[in-house]
Amino acid sequence: MKQAGRNAVLELLKTDRTIDKILLEKGAQGVLGKIFAEARKKNIRVQFVDRAVLDREYPEKRHQGVIAFTTDFRYCALEDLFGGEQSLIVLCDGIEDVHNLGAILRVAECAGADGVVIPDRNGASVTDAVVRISAGAAEHIKVAKVSSINAAIDVLKQNGYWLYALEADGESIYEDRLTGKIGLVVGGEDSGVRRLTCEKCDKILSLPLFGKVNSLNASVALGIAVYEVVRARLGK
Repeated sequence: MKQAGRNAVLELLKTDRTIDKILLEKGAQGVLGKIFAEARKKNIRVQFVDRAVLDREYPEKRHQGVIAFTTDFRYCALEDLFGGEQSLIVLCDGIEDVHNLGAILRVAECAGADGVVIPDRNGASVTDAVVRISAGAAEHIKVAKVSSINAAIDVLKQNGYWLYALEADGESIYEDRLTGKIGLVVGGEDSGVRRLTCEKCDKILSLPLFGKVNSLNASVALGIAVYEVVRARLGK
């Protein structure tokens, strides 16, 4: 698996993931120089190469002068995400766009969520592009890949979680105090949270919209929702 981008590789170096080697653009300075120093501390092999080599290894050409070669992303079991009495878990119901998944991992990690659940079908997986888009957050948050989001909801409810679906036709998110063990379900870019999944949740929550556009990007909606959870827990 390849991971590219300065922030993503810096965050990767803070973890215990196995890094086979790092390619750095010749003449590395600034953040790239810091990456080199951190890699040397961990005895990771570093090769200085021309930019053309990096472009060939990473055709999207968004490598920012650095590519790390790692073992495949390690998913965990759903049970590994369970937290304490103020636990927060994010569930992705059909998020297919890698940019959205990367942004969701980033906002969930920043908000202190215990983990993110994704389906093993009909949804994006954690690829090198997702890791890069998450700015390295994927290295610090647990991700469980499950065969069924609906089955995962059942397991969470059995373990004391209150499940909220983020959809357009629910109760205003500002009418509920989001405390306790919470699972937030965010839906796909076009279809939203599926009907049967909504029915399995304890409540449907909506964000009020006052403009002419009738929906928010999935990762943006989730960002607002998770920080409502943070605000409630801070007693604000």
